[in-house]
Amino acid sequence: MAETQLSVLTKQCLNRRIADQPTLVPETAAWETSPDAARCRIDWQFTPENARIKPKRLFPSIPVG
Repeated sequence: MAETQLSVLTKQCLNRRIADQPTLVPETAAWETSPDAARCRIDWQFTPENARIKPKRLFPSIPVG
């Protein structure tokens, strides 16, 4: 989820050069309260238990030796 929010922030707010931190702070604060930031939703496709099982099925261990 954090990566998704950072991606949206980068595309919508940080896609230009911002000269200094005093300018950056209100820019990001305005983004946090904007409707576009609230529209970023995560649609989880499976449960955490399934997420732990799925990699084992997709990437079976191969015996070394």
